[in-house]
Amino acid sequence: MQYKHTFHAGNFADVHKHIALLQLIHALQKKAKGFLFLDTHAGSGLYDLAGSDARHSGESHEGVAKLQQSVAAGAPLHAAIADYLARIERIREGNSSRLYPGSPLLAATALRDVDVCIAVESQAQVSRALQRAFDQFAFLIPSSPRVDNSDGYAAIKRLLPPSLRRGLVLIDPPYESADEEKQIAAALADGLTRFEQGVFALWYPIKRQHEADLFTARLLRGISRPALALELCVNPADHAAGLNGSGMLVINPPWQFDSEARDWQPQLLQLLGGTGEATVKWLLHE
Repeated sequence: MQYKHTFHAGNFADVHKHIALLQLIHALQKKAKGFLFLDTHAGSGLYDLAGSDARHSGESHEGVAKLQQSVAAGAPLHAAIADYLARIERIREGNSSRLYPGSPLLAATALRDVDVCIAVESQAQVSRALQRAFDQFAFLIPSSPRVDNSDGYAAIKRLLPPSLRRGLVLIDPPYESADEEKQIAAALADGLTRFEQGVFALWYPIKRQHEADLFTARLLRGISRPALALELCVNPADHAAGLNGSGMLVINPPWQFDSEARDWQPQLLQLLGGTGEATVKWLLHE
């Protein structure tokens, strides 16, 4: 069975991942020179939270919907959270109020005309849907994003290093393959060999904290570049709920990205009504 992100669109993990992604983009834009944004597992780019799949799971109610309710109640907002919500509202303006953007569409709205966006999606039908999403919201996208219908891990070998010599690679796999960890580790190692200074961001699920810690430790074997983990657990990390938290492993994080995350993550946890923890921890220092 092929993974369908529609079931999980707009959940707390999406919210966490997307705010972190936007903050990485903004950090790289502190320099005038453009950069490549490469999304290796892009998805369809746009999701209907009122559709049958999303309604069946109901996960967005504890994610973006809960965040919007907290904000409507007058909660103060960190600039990172406010920027994320404003971009969603611009996408919904004049369209359904239940639309939710995936990572490639959300990122494309934040990129400049000097930046390059390549969104890789292996499923042909899904890649066509992504192209339609880019076309539909072209008026919000300063760059000209390119959809690449191919394997995301292989694209790292094929597309790195970028001619711009600066870049952000988002690896957000479905974690449905038995050898997913092996593929991620190989992609990170190869990507850093080809593009040592590139920023690599990997999303990972947190079901048990000990398992997540072992997972990131295994991925970083043989890697010497600085590595930072942003983790947001809406439940205690060993709760029986299943998916308790969202993690972002960032290799070569931009300057001050860690200190900014220490500001917005705790507020996001509070706004989502979480009972777990929000942590920012260095796993490897330069």
